[in-house]
Amino acid sequence: MKHPLDRPEMAPLWQAFHARLSAGQPVTRVRIGPLDEDARSALADLLGLDRLPGPHPTLALARLDEALLDSCGQDTRSVVAGIVGPLGDQAADRASDAADRAALWEWFATHPVVLAQPALDAWAAPVRRAGVIGGSVPATRRTLGAALDVLAELPACREPLPVFATRILDDSHALDDGTRLSSLVLRALSALYGVPAPETASDRRALWSRAGLADDALSTTVLTAGMHPTGQGPVARALAAFSAAGHATHLTLAQLRNPGKLHFPRTTVHITENPSIPALALQRFGPACPPLVCTSGWPNSAVILLLDRLAEAGAPLRYHGDFDGEGLRIAAHVLARSTATLWRMSTSDFVTAHTRAPSGPATGRITDAPWDADLAPALAARGTSVLEEHVAEELLTDLARLCADRQIGSTRGLPASNSR
Repeated sequence: MKHPLDRPEMAPLWQAFHARLSAGQPVTRVRIGPLDEDARSALADLLGLDRLPGPHPTLALARLDEALLDSCGQDTRSVVAGIVGPLGDQAADRASDAADRAALWEWFATHPVVLAQPALDAWAAPVRRAGVIGGSVPATRRTLGAALDVLAELPACREPLPVFATRILDDSHALDDGTRLSSLVLRALSALYGVPAPETASDRRALWSRAGLADDALSTTVLTAGMHPTGQGPVARALAAFSAAGHATHLTLAQLRNPGKLHFPRTTVHITENPSIPALALQRFGPACPPLVCTSGWPNSAVILLLDRLAEAGAPLRYHGDFDGEGLRIAAHVLARSTATLWRMSTSDFVTAHTRAPSGPATGRITDAPWDADLAPALAARGTSVLEEHVAEELLTDLARLCADRQIGSTRGLPASNSR
């Protein structure tokens, strides 16, 4: 039923008070207007004035309450809510919205994917500065959550992009070129790999390819040495034969996807960033070389798949890389995407090595090392890198100890022990 005071000429009065009473702040007086002659006449009648008010009158809330109680038995809040609609609390709404936004960015900043790879800070900061998407906190959280789900699965195993999107996001078009989510993920990948944000379709395809999507399963390989798996599958036999001859092996992604019967022992596998370390190890140890995997820089999907298979077999994984900005990011990526722990990658390891080899190349862009808060500042303070080649002798000494342990275990008829 329409309120008796719900008349067109009085609408400016009710709207002005509705706006002020919904602001969430104390209200004593409200300025109204501009009022035409009909509105001024209606207000004079309501208040019992002997003359018309001006076009912009200021009206005390207590005075209007008194007039309305005499007129219809309701105060101003009741009348305004009945005519214009429920009163809000804009101050409370603003505080709630601010709290929701703060919670959103706290969730984003502390998400495991972001914490695991500090290089993503260069992506997360501008995302936060851009603000919520369309003014909606829930929509922003859904979009960021989808982007983080995608990043958690990269590098992929050379799936076509629509197939990957369907598997991760249940939407084959979610990562189509030009979508908000696609742009968000590509910017994250450019920060992760330290390359410029892609500007052309070709650039975007190349970045997706680097992240393991839609690449050739034959050209994507991982370098290994000293692997002695069991099984009668072609990959197991080839690995065992090459290792017995003291040779390294490049396994393709296709071979790792369909290896046949392949069983890895639960022996510690050491992972290096640079092929020079497996090369030196093979020179020194020959057929006795301990199990090694080389990422050859940023690990591709063949590397990650092999590490997954080794972890499934129960093999402990230990990683070493360069002490430079890129090396820290690669190490963080390996830790985030595998079960690997670190091998001589602490601040003390760096400082000791830097004392012996202080004239390495510049460190480049440095991001935090999640496993050691002091490492990035130590690199920044010294300004030059320690590459794996600089500490090759220490790494080979560790591998020699593993060889000795295996030989002792073999002579006693015991399983080979894990390295330190």
